[in-house]
Amino acid sequence: MGYIVGIGLVGFALLGGALFVLLGGATIIGYAMAGEPISTILIDINRLTKNSTILIIPLFTFAGYIIAEGKAPQRLVAFARASVGWLPGGIAVVVLITCAFFTTFTGASGVTIIALGGLVYPILRETYNEKFSLGLITASGSIGLLFPPSIPLILYAIIAQVPIDSMFFAGIIPGIIILVILSFYCSGWSVVKRTETTRFDFSVFLRSLWDAKWELLLPFLVLGGILTGVVTLDEVAALTVIYVCVVEMFIHRSISIKVLPRIVKESMVLVGAILIILGIALALTNYLITLDVPTTVLDWIESWTDSQVVTLIGLNIFLLIVGCLMDIFSAIIIVVPLLLPIADQFGIDKVHLGIIVLTNLEIGYLTPPVGMNLFISSMKFERSVVLLYRSVILFIALLLIALILVTYIPDLSLWLPRVLGKMSEPLL
Repeated sequence: MGYIVGIGLVGFALLGGALFVLLGGATIIGYAMAGEPISTILIDINRLTKNSTILIIPLFTFAGYIIAEGKAPQRLVAFARASVGWLPGGIAVVVLITCAFFTTFTGASGVTIIALGGLVYPILRETYNEKFSLGLITASGSIGLLFPPSIPLILYAIIAQVPIDSMFFAGIIPGIIILVILSFYCSGWSVVKRTETTRFDFSVFLRSLWDAKWELLLPFLVLGGILTGVVTLDEVAALTVIYVCVVEMFIHRSISIKVLPRIVKESMVLVGAILIILGIALALTNYLITLDVPTTVLDWIESWTDSQVVTLIGLNIFLLIVGCLMDIFSAIIIVVPLLLPIADQFGIDKVHLGIIVLTNLEIGYLTPPVGMNLFISSMKFERSVVLLYRSVILFIALLLIALILVTYIPDLSLWLPRVLGKMSEPLL
């Protein structure tokens, strides 16, 4: 009977059924077959709701949606263009930086592609061909996931029981490395193709800086609040919401109070999905732990190799496949608990593991044949997904270089948290 139900759940997933229903069904069946009370699931969900750190997820998500809804994209693009548009590949770097900023606050690459794609694509097409432009936008959609206050960073910290501020600072250097590698490629491509650049105009630069000053101050508000310890993390999240609402609604007046309920609804639908999946997945994870699944997986890996290098190679391949098949929130919730014992056994720091996981999932969004960003870009720009496959190949290769650096040089992730004294006990 269990096999029949299991086959039914797999069929339900293949037909596009909701992930939380699939996880919930698997959890209920597992507990029932083991003779354990199903009420355990509700206990896990209740334990989750009592975690005060959970509050920062809806707060930062709402702030990201407010930024995306306002005229902030236009202001930031104008500032970035005035700042670096004169460099070889400057327009492409503008797209990289602007998309990274927005993905950082929305936490979802699809939102970035949809919100910014229509704005930056015509700008790119003035200088670059269609293949390069589509590949750059598609790749740029997820490169901000390592910068604070990215929701995936927060979610990983909650699951792995590590300090959230450690994850915030751990992602900064790897994120910068990814931006630098892609920027060098864009500049080199522009030099080879002899593309035109935008003449630097100091007056335009100052005007665009003044227009975008409130958005540019936001990262300093978040990181400064955390670093100084003047406010707690949840207070920083609340201040961020107040700040972006005041800026977009009262200073720039790009959002009216009438549309606020719609923005609240759209952002909280995403938050609700994350929390439902998180609650159900925690219950499923606890069930798998009672079955010693992590130990079994660890024993299987150890039977093949005792090398950390080989283990990390296998881990990266596995995570790239997961990134293709699942959205980043589901992947973190489901996969990370199974990876933690492996990381502990092979001496991989959990903060470092988090950056490895998120970097892999970033690349997975782009990886053919089913990377999520490929289909979002295909829909947004009304182009064949096969064209998107060809467009992102070089960008994937560059991101894999960054992944190798992040994986095998742990200090890229751990140096900054250590220097700032953020490698402390878990906040949870």
